[in-house]
Amino acid sequence: MAEHRNGNGQALNGKAPGAGNAYTIDLVNFSQRLKALYSHWAEHSSDLWGASDALAVATPPASEDLRYLKSSALNIWLLGYEFPETIMVFMKQQIHFLCSQKKASLLDVVKRSAKEAVGVDVVIHVKAKSDDGTALMDAIFHDVRAQTKDAPVVGHIAREAPEGNLLETWAEKLKKSNFQLSDITNGLSDLFAVKDSGELTNLKKAAFLTASVMKNYVVPKLENVIDEEKKVTHSSLMDDAEKAILEPARAKVKLKAENVDICYPPIFQSGGNFDLKPSAASNDDYLYYDSASVIICAIGSRYNSYCSNVARTFLIDSNAMQSKAYEVLLKAHEAAISALKPGNKVSAVYQAALSVVEKDAPELVVSMTKTVGTGIGLEFRESGLSLNAKNDRVLKAGMVFNVSLGFQNLQTQTSKPKSQNFSLLLADTVIVGEKPEVATSMSSKAVKDVAYSFNEDEEEEEEAPKVKSEANGTEPFLSKATLRSDNQEMTKEELRRQHQAELARQKNEETARRLAGGGSGMGDNRATAKTSNDLIAYKNVNDLPPPRELMIQVDQKNEAILLPVYGTMVPFHVATEVSFRSKDPRHISEVVQQIKTLRRQVAARESERAERATLVTQEKLQLAGNKFKPIRLSDLWIRPVFGGRGRKLPGTLEAHVNGFRFSTTRQDERVDIMFGNIKHAFFQPAEKEMITLLHFHLHNHIMVGNKKTKDVQFYVEVMDVVQTLGGGKRSAYDPDEIEEEQRERDRKNKINIDFQSFVNRVNDLWGQPQFRGLDLEFDQPLRELGFYGVPYKASAFIVPTSSCLVELVETPFLVITLSEIEIVNLERVGLGQKNFDLTIVFKDFKRDVMRIDSIPSTSLDGIKEWLDTTDLKYYESRLNLNWRPILKTIVDDPQRFIEDGGWEFLNLEASDSDSDNSEESDQGYEPSDVQSESESEDDDSDSASLVESEDDEEDDSEEDSEEEKGKTWEELEKEASNADREMDESDSEEERKRRKVKAFGKSRAAPSSSRVPKRAKLR
Repeated sequence: MAEHRNGNGQALNGKAPGAGNAYTIDLVNFSQRLKALYSHWAEHSSDLWGASDALAVATPPASEDLRYLKSSALNIWLLGYEFPETIMVFMKQQIHFLCSQKKASLLDVVKRSAKEAVGVDVVIHVKAKSDDGTALMDAIFHDVRAQTKDAPVVGHIAREAPEGNLLETWAEKLKKSNFQLSDITNGLSDLFAVKDSGELTNLKKAAFLTASVMKNYVVPKLENVIDEEKKVTHSSLMDDAEKAILEPARAKVKLKAENVDICYPPIFQSGGNFDLKPSAASNDDYLYYDSASVIICAIGSRYNSYCSNVARTFLIDSNAMQSKAYEVLLKAHEAAISALKPGNKVSAVYQAALSVVEKDAPELVVSMTKTVGTGIGLEFRESGLSLNAKNDRVLKAGMVFNVSLGFQNLQTQTSKPKSQNFSLLLADTVIVGEKPEVATSMSSKAVKDVAYSFNEDEEEEEEAPKVKSEANGTEPFLSKATLRSDNQEMTKEELRRQHQAELARQKNEETARRLAGGGSGMGDNRATAKTSNDLIAYKNVNDLPPPRELMIQVDQKNEAILLPVYGTMVPFHVATEVSFRSKDPRHISEVVQQIKTLRRQVAARESERAERATLVTQEKLQLAGNKFKPIRLSDLWIRPVFGGRGRKLPGTLEAHVNGFRFSTTRQDERVDIMFGNIKHAFFQPAEKEMITLLHFHLHNHIMVGNKKTKDVQFYVEVMDVVQTLGGGKRSAYDPDEIEEEQRERDRKNKINIDFQSFVNRVNDLWGQPQFRGLDLEFDQPLRELGFYGVPYKASAFIVPTSSCLVELVETPFLVITLSEIEIVNLERVGLGQKNFDLTIVFKDFKRDVMRIDSIPSTSLDGIKEWLDTTDLKYYESRLNLNWRPILKTIVDDPQRFIEDGGWEFLNLEASDSDSDNSEESDQGYEPSDVQSESESEDDDSDSASLVESEDDEEDDSEEDSEEEKGKTWEELEKEASNADREMDESDSEEERKRRKVKAFGKSRAAPSSSRVPKRAKLR
């Protein structure tokens, strides 16, 4: 796995991806970190840097093995990349680089920055392929002696053995040079210990990926294996988890795959064989998940070479001893994390964990790991930052630690040999601060999320309460819902309910804070219409056309109507409201048509002018010019299309310095899209669709032709839509048919590859430092999560992405940003409905809700699962709600909305159990039915009859059977006819008519089972 891995980072030993040289050194970072290196060296020269006069760091050749080297770490920290087979020598007045020609050309840019930052000259020695470099090394040694009065002290990394001919030659000459050598490992460790903001960003992204893989991939994978009782080896789980790290999209993470790597092969252990070291390996044994078993999972990932780590222990039908041990471990782990505050000694972190274990379970002290973790960053284990009892170094803000604590080789009484020996392990990546930040907190380690209860063995079910009752002071051990059950869907639903309940609490707190802060309303951005005083047909009387005869005339050029008034032609602008009578019906009808046409043209022009007036001023596009060749994609069509009656033409999309430009061969058909105006970018290759597309959803509107839009799309049709005229079916083995299908497949693949290449190159461009603040990257819809629905007027296939919900094939387009969603309400759910509706309520309550209609009920479970995994709170209702008055009530009285429980008025389960008083209190947020009151009363009575309990029905049937027992059919018929006759005699004529009308009305109103009930459109 993880082929082509280059040690600690991206090695500069080959061609860069894409055209040209994609490697650029961040000179701002270089200057800042070079200053930090020299100031740290000067300040701690004697205690950490071995009183060195020069620092010599030699980086070995690139390797596919996973390893962590101080020399590679210095390369990446200072220059942004690993420079294999490169020697760096830092002196007070000079910096020497000995490397190949390619690396020298890249390093040339740092000369000026080094001079400005610390006042040193950069000397680059270029080694030819055939040269062993000895002469260049002699030149470096000469300069070292020249800049030192006495015998020079040269610092080097003593623990790194030389590799390759160049480094072996260097090490040999260094030993024979009569220099005094000192070890600078401690100095580099201390230099790397405190991370700057850029390093912390990389670490947080790595931690987010690690936690996401654990939460979104590893845990569901394990649950599936256990629930379906599959036989899966630890090593195969390791391979799958590694793929999830190397392909972040598998874990629903939006990071570039080329920037990520593993810290170590993922570790999966169970069945009594446990090793808590990061060097442990996942063996080929099957995952063991019988009663009282323990599963340990540990994974670590890197982003831009910065490491992160997380480890979790999962308990299967745990007994009292295992439960207590895990609770103690969890408490000790939290205590260690809480002690990671600036000013504390490193040893205090270990002592905090040890104190918890000594107090709560002293018998476990001997099994506790000897350290509570290590520093983490460019190296997985930073030397000198081990969290043990003897380390007296002081913690500083910005340090990062892998807090890893476990109990090794514990014994428990059970009849199953593989469960008798077990270990426990927890690890998190934590940033030191006044309030320590757990960067991997997304992966839960709470008891309820790691303990699973199956209880298949009846004997163990009976014994478990006895064992637990004997435990002194041990509370009942809450475990995760059973997975291996007869109804797996109910189990998933239960898990979702637990998570949704937590989301409801968080959402209500967030909404309360936002409303308490006074949410800003959305203003009306429409342009003010021109007044009649602004409309001028003629600037002076000389511009009037010469009068022909006293008849109504239409001046198309000046947009005016000339009316005969008292023998004079008086002009009026076409927008002016004037009443005029004519005795010539034929002429007046012609004039009316001309006026209507002219008014439409004027209205269209003024509308476009008003639209343009509301546009936000965009920055000017900077063309690539001589800086670089623009990234180009040709033969594209655009939506919305340009106006005009001419034939539509394809165009070319180019990526320039700060934006895109699309243009056709017509000069007036051109659109500029600035990078800074792009809110979301999507790439959707053709799979089951007829087009491959790029779609940009913008922050602010732009004009495409005469259309104002926030969505611009560029696409290519991957196959021609052909209609067979003959009507006959062609054979599946027709050679022409097979050849045509192959051509279509080849064309589709070529188009998808061209688009993918364009997307990759643009993503590389967006990855440059000047665009990092925009957080731009092409997102790709996840087809497997898609569903059919009606967002506007027609059915469409709607697909989630990592940050949006989109439909990009049919127009109008649908792009909904997930972060802007307040809640989702699933309407018309249940009661045997074949379809349901999905209503999206936005955080901006003045914005209309978005409703997606007629979603097949078969998609309900998948949509719930997707909403839950994206942390979106959803509710369910049996009717469509009238959202405008609901949102208006919330905006008008936010305090009451908060006091009444926030969104919980939508909770069907809560509302069913509420008392009558609580129902009255929620009337402010109760949806008003679209139907009339009388209809709703009928519906209420009908629905009431539907929800009567089965017990009531059984009671009624029992009473009837008692009365009717022993009667014949003739007796029953006679009683029924007598009852009908008595009813007819007692009823008045008016009463009979009323019943007849009501019965007729009900039969007419009965809905067809195949038809969706009508409701008002509230968009």
